[in-house]
Amino acid sequence: MLLSEQDQFLSYNGEVLVFQLSKPKHAEEADDKTVNLCVRRMVFNRDTKLFVQKSSGVFNMRASPSKVEMICCSCTTDSRTGIILPCILMKNKKRNNVKYFLLLLHSSNQFEPSFYFKLDYELKEDIRLFAGPSLLWRHANKLFYISSNTYVVQSAPVQLSSVVWTGEIVGEGTVVLGIRTACLPETEDPAGFSVSDRAIWGSEFFGYTVQTQKMLSGTCFMPHAYSRVVSSVYVCKSERLKKQLRVSLVAITHKNQLIWFQNGVPKGVCELPYEKPCSVQPALTSSNDLLFVVSFASGSSCVVQRRDSLQVASKWQKVKCVLVDDFIGSGSEQLLLLFKDDSNTGVLSTFKITDLGEVNYASGINYEHDVPAAEGLQENCLLTVRALETRLQAGWTSVRELQQHLGVQKKVIHESCRALIDLVEERPHILPNSKEEGLVSLWDDVENPADSFSRETLFACKVPEHFTEELWQRVVGDSLVVGVKLKESFYLSLSDVSLSLVMDQDFSSISPIIKCQSKIIKLNKAFSALAVSSSQIEPPPKKMKLDLHSKNDLKKEFPKRSSRIQLDGAKTVTAVTSLSPLLAFHRVCCVVLLHARKQNHQSDSSQQSKKITVLCGKILLSLEDISNGRYSIKMLRDNSYCTGSMEDILAVLAVSVRFSFQIVSCDCTLTPVSSWLLGEMECTPFKECQDNIFCHKAGNIHGTIFNWALKNPFEGVLTIFCRNLTVLFQCLHSLTRVLPPSCRVKLLRSGSKGGLTEQLALALEKEMLTLKNSLFLKETKAENSLTWETESGKKINNAPLASLLDTEEGVQQFRKKLQHEREESVRSMNQTMNGALYQKIALKIAEAQLSSDMIVWRLA
Repeated sequence: MLLSEQDQFLSYNGEVLVFQLSKPKHAEEADDKTVNLCVRRMVFNRDTKLFVQKSSGVFNMRASPSKVEMICCSCTTDSRTGIILPCILMKNKKRNNVKYFLLLLHSSNQFEPSFYFKLDYELKEDIRLFAGPSLLWRHANKLFYISSNTYVVQSAPVQLSSVVWTGEIVGEGTVVLGIRTACLPETEDPAGFSVSDRAIWGSEFFGYTVQTQKMLSGTCFMPHAYSRVVSSVYVCKSERLKKQLRVSLVAITHKNQLIWFQNGVPKGVCELPYEKPCSVQPALTSSNDLLFVVSFASGSSCVVQRRDSLQVASKWQKVKCVLVDDFIGSGSEQLLLLFKDDSNTGVLSTFKITDLGEVNYASGINYEHDVPAAEGLQENCLLTVRALETRLQAGWTSVRELQQHLGVQKKVIHESCRALIDLVEERPHILPNSKEEGLVSLWDDVENPADSFSRETLFACKVPEHFTEELWQRVVGDSLVVGVKLKESFYLSLSDVSLSLVMDQDFSSISPIIKCQSKIIKLNKAFSALAVSSSQIEPPPKKMKLDLHSKNDLKKEFPKRSSRIQLDGAKTVTAVTSLSPLLAFHRVCCVVLLHARKQNHQSDSSQQSKKITVLCGKILLSLEDISNGRYSIKMLRDNSYCTGSMEDILAVLAVSVRFSFQIVSCDCTLTPVSSWLLGEMECTPFKECQDNIFCHKAGNIHGTIFNWALKNPFEGVLTIFCRNLTVLFQCLHSLTRVLPPSCRVKLLRSGSKGGLTEQLALALEKEMLTLKNSLFLKETKAENSLTWETESGKKINNAPLASLLDTEEGVQQFRKKLQHEREESVRSMNQTMNGALYQKIALKIAEAQLSSDMIVWRLA
């Protein structure tokens, strides 16, 4: 082989290293025994779009030029420093043996001999360079290796037919992945295997660790069935999870395929466009696309892209070499294709740099648009840093503003709590001076007393003296349930009913308002369990001020009933809160407040309902009473019935989540459901409401309430009141085992879609009319003000201008008229309204918007 035909190419830190063997230029004698190994560092110039030489180096060898040959080159880790350096394997063929030596190239372009060794045969099969530097090869189906630490050729105790990959594995060090002839299991009869079994068991994968000299199972890499077709492998990722090795790799086969394996399982395959693939290497481009570059023995190359599936993205022919590195300095990898060129114009004269995306350079092309130069990148970095500094400063300003806003919120909440305590204790509340609090009034300083939205308009609604029939409390698990039973005549005039709990003690470090959830439970004597409607969590967020189901559910279920016809038990309102925070005080007294809207039953529909907050009473809670079981629910069996009181039933329903399921059977009746409830679930009906049954079965399901309503023998609705989803899934799992296979179980939503859509249309119409009427009211108020001012100005004499200016009195009159016109012009441009009017308008609009938002939430 001619020296000029032995060029080797290697990419290193974005540079292209070109290794060449040459004779010394000063050698003139024929028996010259000196050969130079030259290296040229080539970098890509983005201005000229060409490769230029950065530096060069020479290594002199005493040998015959015809006997010296470059075997291979690669970048390996120097074990002495941990630095990755270019490494090249040289061969010097002598009369009786072959001498091999390994050279390291430093950044100063100095070659350092690492080690050498002699063999009585030539290296031809599966030659690999790896960390150390070290070298391994295969000869006569045996594996040999040598490193810079031992300087001795060692033989591995394995027989193998090929080496498909060598590299680092997490926790194992350097691993050799090879293929060997498989031995049949000793317990099996070889004659008993079929042809396909022999084909599979003919060979197998195995892994061999060079440092620890132990064997690894090949099944964590690939199934053994692929061992007959795989020619080369690249391991992309390896990790250990729970002492188990997990490997992701890509392999090329003799069948012209590229296969992606993950944890030993094939995940994708791609047909290659050429025959005899010989190597594969990965590339990670700027768009985070993982590319696999496949080289073929014919000098062709292709790129396989891995996105949703493996597919050939591009292909080239007459390729001399393919290198992967960051050649243009963009921070991501590109492909460098060196094409075969017969013109001998230069080493890197015909090339192509691409990432199959925005980067695309080729020799012999003029570029108008390109990636900015290094100076441009530095300028862009400087501008980016300045922009980030500005954003950071703006962020700090926003943080300070948020801190000030949170401080104001804390003051408002504290003052609101004081006002609520004063209200409950029926003592006047004195508002602090706005200047002392650092607050600015949102309303006019002078308000119209007739339009004032004072406390009297909020709470002066007439409330009967004895509007509550009973106030009770129960402890269910970690929840405290407080119930208020209202008189029917009082309840019928209310809407948006909810409860809140306020601690009676004065705790300066915490808020006296207790977070709770209100529910209105509607039961009849037959316990049809029509709805369990829940309101917001107290204290409520601003955008969730409405009761989510109560008023609309009543309208939906009883559209034609009179407002005076109600079901028994519909007058009970409950509040549920967490019990454990209250037990920290050992003894705590809570005030129970009822919040509602008082409806006006008058013919004038323009009058709106008024908010009321009334005191229902106080409850006392102590750790001693809870330990004695004073407030615990008591659900006992008594002659096939459950003896729980109505308060106990309501308490359990208040802490439960309601789910309704429609069960339909096409070819058989639903008798097994009743048998399942009374048998396997050990349920008994309540004496108070016999359609509702209580589960006495031991375990998590205990305490679950069921309601089974048959529409006909083939269809029914099962309602489950359970503590959490785990209990629900256990119930459904048990139910599905007794239901016939043809049964269909469907979860029912609260409210029909058609009814909710109609309600949403009406709510949006009401919201639009409220906004329109509010704006009309504002314009009317402003016009009346301007009209009054205009009428008062009619006293000014509208005499001709000339006659007015003749006398001193006329000049004064003209001056007043001019001043009046100026004031009127200013008022027309700055129309204002007093605070009470604005507050009333804002409340009406907010209520209408919240009503429509509530229905949208239910539709979603």
